[in-house]
Amino acid sequence: MRLIQSLAQSAPAGQRPRLAGVGSEAASLAAWLAWDMGDNGSARTWYGSAIKAARSAGDSLLAAYQIGSLAQFEAHAGNGAQALTLASAARRSLGPQRPAIADAWLSSVEALAHAAAGDQRAADRALIRSRATAERLPLEGPPPWPWVFVFDEAKVAACRVTCGARLGLADWVLTADTAALATGHAKQRALVVLDIAAGHLAAGRVEAAFALASRALDTGIEYRSGRIVERARTVRRSITSTSPPKVVREFDERLHGVYL
Repeated sequence: MRLIQSLAQSAPAGQRPRLAGVGSEAASLAAWLAWDMGDNGSARTWYGSAIKAARSAGDSLLAAYQIGSLAQFEAHAGNGAQALTLASAARRSLGPQRPAIADAWLSSVEALAHAAAGDQRAADRALIRSRATAERLPLEGPPPWPWVFVFDEAKVAACRVTCGARLGLADWVLTADTAALATGHAKQRALVVLDIAAGHLAAGRVEAAFALASRALDTGIEYRSGRIVERARTVRRSITSTSPPKVVREFDERLHGVYL
């Protein structure tokens, strides 16, 4: 970021918007890294910087992406109302001529926000919109920048599992092809596994839930991911018994002394 800022200060005026866009992408990456480390305060600061830089670049599409990324972060953090406000701001930034992938992705973000707010019906409607749009996306070719990832029906299914975990709906979680969803990088798989564990807990399957949660916790410790460890703590907090079963006590022992 210091290098980009230094270059921008000495660059001709015509090059500064382009460098501001580069700065926006770098700040967004820093935000994601802070989020993964469990440093939510720094994540918010960096996402704010990414949004400000995108606006300085005069790029409404990039600004929408960064605002939507902050909305996604807030939804995962449990701040449903704020996430919905941000998602609406992202849509306004896009305007009527928005790429279909942006529409599908923002609908999934809105589903997460509604789930964080405890609104099952609104979350379901947003998931239906997201799936319908994802089905119409081109099957080949790269997604339009700044969407550098493919957004497809599998992403919507994974979002539904996450929403179900937040809402305590076992049928949303356990009826999915969870083995197929738990793909990608090890850290992403661990987060999906923790959502599946929450679904087992909602169905009363404590042993199965904490067997999965223990696997995910191992990944969080291995990769020093504060986000995974904190999500594991959230799963543990859903058990409020004063006399938890052995598998939960063993999980507590694993969590004890984990400082990430």
